[in-house]
Amino acid sequence: MSPSDDTVRVRVDEHILQLSNLDKVLYPETGFAKRDVIDYYSRIAPVMLPHLAGRPLTLRRYPNGVDGKSFFEKNAPIHKPTWVRTVRLPVPGSTMNREEIDFLVIENLAGMVWVANLAGLELHTPQWTVGPRGAVKGTDLLVFDLDPGAPAGIAQCQEVACLLRDELAADGLTAYPKTSGSKGMQVSVPIRPADPGRTSDYARTLAGQLARKHPKLITAEMAKAVRPGRIFVDWSQNNTAKTTICVYSLRARPEPRVSTPVTWEEVEHEKSLNFTAPDVLERVERLGDLHAGALDASTSLPG
Repeated sequence: MSPSDDTVRVRVDEHILQLSNLDKVLYPETGFAKRDVIDYYSRIAPVMLPHLAGRPLTLRRYPNGVDGKSFFEKNAPIHKPTWVRTVRLPVPGSTMNREEIDFLVIENLAGMVWVANLAGLELHTPQWTVGPRGAVKGTDLLVFDLDPGAPAGIAQCQEVACLLRDELAADGLTAYPKTSGSKGMQVSVPIRPADPGRTSDYARTLAGQLARKHPKLITAEMAKAVRPGRIFVDWSQNNTAKTTICVYSLRARPEPRVSTPVTWEEVEHEKSLNFTAPDVLERVERLGDLHAGALDASTSLPG
């Protein structure tokens, strides 16, 4: 892509895409433009695509940048290319009064580039997948979202992540930490596909146990009144209707932060766990996919 061109046609694998408004700045504080967003998602695709595979996608689009209005998009745009996969799924209780929605399923580089060109900065996915013909499979990922209530911050999130890791290990489960790319952290646990009600109950029970053991540090209650100074271990992310920011996704912060996989050593010892797109590309080149283990859904929930 030439820096002087604002709209170009490019070949990505066997597909032709038209990329527009490449010079539009989407992160004003740093000058990170749409061309930089496309470049990031193109380069991170080899490690990100396995985490998107089979997962119906919810986009959060920022057509005028992170300082402008945004919107969540679950239903595939009507102008999508025919080669972009969709899966039609029921959406009971939809605010748009729809019974079904055609979700995007992004599984190749061309799809990643196309989404980036929509200014789809944030990519959110559920904890379950669909099969090749669209059949919904069981939950294969437990997620705990660690949300700090001020004045608690990332340091307390790191402490709670380690406590959570140890509780999960006692149940024979392996946990993988990542930053949210915003103010908190998330812990992901791959499991053999299971009934979503069972996984949700397990997550809620475990969060409650942690809160009872560490009442001054942790809460498992959603009420905002009890959160100040504590870390809310949000077990509700395991509801089948909810999504979580996908690993390696950009976030709509003043700078192009990324939901970044980290090592447990970093969680235990590092004081700053904020990573931007350039940081993450360098980390992947050096460390590979630290979240690759989260794709191994072979361990069953206890009990």
